[in-house]
Amino acid sequence: MKKILEVLQYGDRDIRFNTDIKLGSDLEATTLLTSIALAMVTTLWGGNEKEVLAMIRALAIADLSVCVNRKEMLKVLELDSKHLARALMDAQKEMERRGIKVMTFAPGVQPPKMRS
Repeated sequence: MKKILEVLQYGDRDIRFNTDIKLGSDLEATTLLTSIALAMVTTLWGGNEKEVLAMIRALAIADLSVCVNRKEMLKVLELDSKHLARALMDAQKEMERRGIKVMTFAPGVQPPKMRS
């Protein structure tokens, strides 16, 4: 098991970050991003999704607020997320083409209980 991201607060102002991941290449980053995105759109995503997403957004906002070139960072985030979304949609279409049933749910919507 790897620690993807740990954020701990000690007292009122001391926040510390920790991870076991060392992103040394674009392939490693893409693999991690794809795994995270797939977990977020499946039943693997747990009951704390609202709180987790809020904290991810808070971290991104904090990062942008101290970024030297905020507009450029926003362009990079927009472009990277667009490419990942396209790749995920292509993967979904390929699975459907192979006869695999794919169901998507909006964040916070629980899939129906199904009998196996």
